[in-house]
Amino acid sequence: MPQLGETVAEGKITRWFKAVGDAVKAGDNLFEIETDKTSMEVPAIAAGVLAEIRVPAGEVAPVGAVVAVLSDGAAAVSSAAAGRAASATAHVSEPAAAQVSRGRARTVALDPFFEVRTASGSYGPARLASGIVLTPLARRLAKERGVDLHTVRGSGPYGRIVARDVEAAAGAQLSAAPVGVSPAGPTAERVKALYEPSSYEEVPLDNMRRTIAARLTEAVQSIPHFCLASDVDVDELLKLREEANATAPKDKAGNPTFRLTLNDLIVKAWAAALQRVPAANAVWAGDRILRLRSSDIGVAVAVEGGLYTPIIRNAERKSPSMISAEVKELAARAQARRLKPQDYQGGSSAISNLGMYGIRAFSAIINPPHATILAVGAVRRQPVETADGGVRFISQMTVTLSCDHRVVDGALGAELLGTFKGFVEKPVTALA
Repeated sequence: MPQLGETVAEGKITRWFKAVGDAVKAGDNLFEIETDKTSMEVPAIAAGVLAEIRVPAGEVAPVGAVVAVLSDGAAAVSSAAAGRAASATAHVSEPAAAQVSRGRARTVALDPFFEVRTASGSYGPARLASGIVLTPLARRLAKERGVDLHTVRGSGPYGRIVARDVEAAAGAQLSAAPVGVSPAGPTAERVKALYEPSSYEEVPLDNMRRTIAARLTEAVQSIPHFCLASDVDVDELLKLREEANATAPKDKAGNPTFRLTLNDLIVKAWAAALQRVPAANAVWAGDRILRLRSSDIGVAVAVEGGLYTPIIRNAERKSPSMISAEVKELAARAQARRLKPQDYQGGSSAISNLGMYGIRAFSAIINPPHATILAVGAVRRQPVETADGGVRFISQMTVTLSCDHRVVDGALGAELLGTFKGFVEKPVTALA
């Protein structure tokens, strides 16, 4: 199972392109995997015969686990099974390439429960300084649920701690928690016991929803949020959009080469504001703050079962039409789950726009390591008093800036939001 991003711990195999016994060429697609962010085909790196599939379609495996065995020939189908039993207690001390040269099956690890050492590193379970051995999934679950691994007895091969051991320990902690203590959350069995079995349908969590739950819980618990809201006059911005779309160049078929949305112009104005207030164009890095040179803006895209936040890199240097084309392209790949890690990792800030759903105002949760996120509400017609005491109507929207107080103080956040408001109300200044 390949590593598709720094924060990706596991992947789900959704499809096998080859069956056991099929010949495989280097570069042929072997299987398709789905993580919380993307779906991608994985090619073979060498030629051979697919001798064994260890993780069938629909199942999840941790990064580094062996999902299949590729052999040099038909004889390796039986030798792969024999090799698994014979080597279950042994460490592999040579690289896979050396095994291939002697005609053995190309296996790097025997099973995700076993640690295998090769010339290029170790794969499989982690080993704590105390000597406790556990699988990567068990370590992640223990961190999420606040389980002390030194109190957990492993039930895996050779006493290794596996996911079910951590789940059991978390359940025991919950049942033992005294009144007034806030545990990590009730178990599924406890929640289900509150309802009649026929009154609900169980929906298993996929990788995307698990990751969203973990990251947002981490964000709320670890980031000191505060929010600032402002009403912005968007009449000039709407006028600019109408003029740009009306005068857009046509292609050979007579169709406009671009069509700007209000959100495209908001991305441009937000990127310009972060350049004007560089102290706020920053992220939290544990024991320091990183001030970024470019405005890389994440744009939240809703998909079935969750959302992605692909990033518009160097948005301050791009025209609104370039931003528009890039947002459309990234959104289409997000819907198809074809984003690559570099499409959504990093960035300096993000925008979440629920205005198209009629939401007047809301506050968004910061996506770490970002220090800010801008929540954009719906445009509405509002009466305002004129200088001579009369009344006129304007197009207005409410924007809410969520800030990480460790990076952006109240005055700095107010300066950033005020700069953005100025760019929106006089958009020509953002394009200069």
